[in-house]
Amino acid sequence: MDTAAANVAPFPASRIRPRAGLVLTGGGARAAYQVGVVKAVRDILGNPVKNPFPIVCGTSAGAINAATLAVFADNFSRAVGSLLEVWEHMRCEHIYRTDAWNILKSGARWLGAMMLVSRNNPVSLLDNEPLARMLEKNLDFQRIQTHIDSGALYAVCVTASGYTSGQSVSFFQGGSGVEGWERNQRIGAGVSLKLEYLLASASLPFIFPAVKLNREYFGDGSMRQIAPVSPALHLGADRVLIVGTGRQNVDQARTRSSVYPSIAQIAGHALNSIFLDSLAVDIERLERINRTVRLVPPDRLTDSGLRMVKVLYITPSQPLERIAARFLHDLPGTVRFILRPTGALSRAGSNLASYLLFEESFCRALIDLGYEDTVSREAEVRALFEPEAKDAT
Repeated sequence: MDTAAANVAPFPASRIRPRAGLVLTGGGARAAYQVGVVKAVRDILGNPVKNPFPIVCGTSAGAINAATLAVFADNFSRAVGSLLEVWEHMRCEHIYRTDAWNILKSGARWLGAMMLVSRNNPVSLLDNEPLARMLEKNLDFQRIQTHIDSGALYAVCVTASGYTSGQSVSFFQGGSGVEGWERNQRIGAGVSLKLEYLLASASLPFIFPAVKLNREYFGDGSMRQIAPVSPALHLGADRVLIVGTGRQNVDQARTRSSVYPSIAQIAGHALNSIFLDSLAVDIERLERINRTVRLVPPDRLTDSGLRMVKVLYITPSQPLERIAARFLHDLPGTVRFILRPTGALSRAGSNLASYLLFEESFCRALIDLGYEDTVSREAEVRALFEPEAKDAT
């Protein structure tokens, strides 16, 4: 894929400074892949203390990784180390309750609602209270403003989806000159980031509970996010590293199947549509605009309102659902119990399980894959941080 792309500049040209952005997408447990990528970037750049990504944007599980990098923005190598410490020792019980009583109680609520026995809507399939406790313990959100004031960080952004308005809202905290934006069904709102924004962004539909922010309940930010790269550009990034959690542009022969798809296959397909498809479309849009910008004469480019944005897009070289299939036995027994009827414990249904497999074995495998995929593109990573001729003047 061409590593250069462009977009219409939403940021006033008079305030543009060379700033690299990092975009971390959603994907539940698949977000461990992102940790391998940033680990490789750290090593390629020589274990820097200075944060190479003044602008960090995340969605869903990627929002948690982005917030961690922002909280420890005064020392990038330490920030990556913090991510590794968490993800390399991850357990499902750190993210959601796996005890039998809680699982049975949740299942009974869903069964009662479907049989119209209960008038109360079930809030979610799983209780992510352990995730809230872990984030509250590990992340001091007040440090974000300290790093913005010191210049170690320029802006951090997490995106959530409003269940009432249908809007994709990017909640950002940034330095002077950063302003909110409003586009069709997507807006940017300046806030002081806190725990609730992360929980809202990472609320997988049906699986984790929605979170009320101000006047509205919000869920996973990947829903209705038609332009995942846009927040980084609005915040002023002139080069962006995008880390996806699904393979893109893979030519696969269409296969014949006479077996009706399981619930897990359908749910996994729906989650892929939420987390992967919009990013692929946004990348294609960037490439098209890039080709258009190249047709504009250099002497007219400044007046056109267009600007070039270098983009490096890294995605898994292997299907993560196939890796997940090797580690399904590591899921807690209670989780396997509720997933078995859906078909998620079969190879064909492992796509759904890959989003919930917050276990050390699977996460370490994804970290290793992310590291290898990024190191194999070392020259492109280095090129992303090389200043353009105009920046050097």
